[in-house]
Amino acid sequence: MRATSLRKGENAPLSLAPVLLAVSVQGPASDVSALLLGAGGKVRDDHDLVFYNHPVQDGVSVAGSVVTADLGRVPADVDRVAVVVSVDPGQPGGVFTRAPVLTITQPGGTELSFTAPDFTAGETVVVLAELYRRDVGWKVRAVGQGYASGLAGLATDYGVDVEPPAPAPVPVRTPRASGAVVDLAKVERVSPALVAPARQASRALAVRGIGQRRAAVYLLLDHGWNMEELYESFAVQAFAERVLALSANLDDDGTVPVLFSSGDQPFLEDIRLDNYRGRIDQLHTQVDWGWGNVAAAMRHAVGHYRESGAQDPAFMVTQVGDEPWDKAEVRSLLQNTASLGVFWLFVGFGRGKLAFYKNLNASTGAKFPNVAFYDASKNPGAVPDERFYEGLVEGFAAWMRG
Repeated sequence: MRATSLRKGENAPLSLAPVLLAVSVQGPASDVSALLLGAGGKVRDDHDLVFYNHPVQDGVSVAGSVVTADLGRVPADVDRVAVVVSVDPGQPGGVFTRAPVLTITQPGGTELSFTAPDFTAGETVVVLAELYRRDVGWKVRAVGQGYASGLAGLATDYGVDVEPPAPAPVPVRTPRASGAVVDLAKVERVSPALVAPARQASRALAVRGIGQRRAAVYLLLDHGWNMEELYESFAVQAFAERVLALSANLDDDGTVPVLFSSGDQPFLEDIRLDNYRGRIDQLHTQVDWGWGNVAAAMRHAVGHYRESGAQDPAFMVTQVGDEPWDKAEVRSLLQNTASLGVFWLFVGFGRGKLAFYKNLNASTGAKFPNVAFYDASKNPGAVPDERFYEGLVEGFAAWMRG
């Protein structure tokens, strides 16, 4: 029988017959488990974690890499069953890179399969799918949400009482040699037009006590339809030039990786001191207009940073022109990269809605210590260099000093 492939977020109906969910992992040794969740999205008590040491609970069982749910026997106060795969704790340093594959079968039903996008942020736990009640029946939803914070992160979301693992090592925030000053001679020689903004950026960093620090600067650009006018008016090009001038103070290689967020396959290139003139306007014409999939661009940027082997932290300058379409995934990425030495600055400009980014740390709920927001107005080119760089480095400097 040919399997029907589900994409992330898609669902399919199920009958009340027992359903088998088999997990296949290419990579680290892993454990499969299931969580029985009430209507509030939390376990009723710790017995609702079904795993190798507690393999059966209320119609749900785990045997090796297979979860079986007898849906007709699941109690009425269980609203969902989450299928989870986690790296074996006896394998220190193990993380998921290639996503696990999930196969879903029921007697007399169509075989379903789901392969989540590959993981790049050091995920050690993945929620692959959820079985959930709909009217008088059940459905299955492809989830594919990873946690770099391990079982502790899973526990926070689902209310399981587990012992948190030791925190992952954070890349060293390396200062320059004592007394060293930023040498802008390369900027003067290669791109003299950037000297003035580079000096303003240098002052902004020094005033905030991080003039001697280093970081790998990335630039993520929204390429949604709502940004078309700002590309055509060269506002995005001018913004990228200012970020390049900032980078000259933090990383002397004179290169900033640039990702355009449009669809599931972000376009990655770079902007350099020796090629920056008209570079963004040249590159963006190679990218289709879309809905600005910022989560996909974030994942790609983190993967590039980790593969580079950089020891300095990453400063991800992420320009956004509208709300993300997958807010839960963006929050998950922010949470999962907090321990990786990655700082996210969301820079809002354009005509879209930006309340999600503005309010990331405004609620009484989960906080993101590695996140800040800067509203650069509808046209950042109208903001003077001094004020622009103050807004650009304020949150990053506080994080670096912390």
